[in-house]
Amino acid sequence: MGDVDLINRDPNAINPHLKCAFEDVLAEPDDIHSMDFCWNLSYSCFNFWKNCCYKLSTFLCGCCIAIELGCEFAGLAFTHIWCITPCLRIVAINCTPYQKLWGVCCNCCVSPVCEACGMYWSQIKINMQKS
Repeated sequence: MGDVDLINRDPNAINPHLKCAFEDVLAEPDDIHSMDFCWNLSYSCFNFWKNCCYKLSTFLCGCCIAIELGCEFAGLAFTHIWCITPCLRIVAINCTPYQKLWGVCCNCCVSPVCEACGMYWSQIKINMQKS
């Protein structure tokens, strides 16, 4: 288990849709601009409150949510490893004889009919003539 990367915190790009920089949320077209001091103040307020609220929320809830998610994924892994995957393997093993039987029946009954139809329909010739 390695150390946590404090620089790149989304190395697998799980949340690219959560762009929330000022430029991703607010934009003024070229034809209309607010006063520069208002735009700068808005930029500062946006970033301050976004960072403040996010950090406070993660401080108050982040560890509890991480504990709950860790338990949830541990339970999910346990269920898949010890219950679901073995059950699917049992079903696959038990279905193999039926799969072989079905294949033999199709090869004996359906394949000759399909081959005969193919031979019959392959003899049809279509000639296109302009009138």
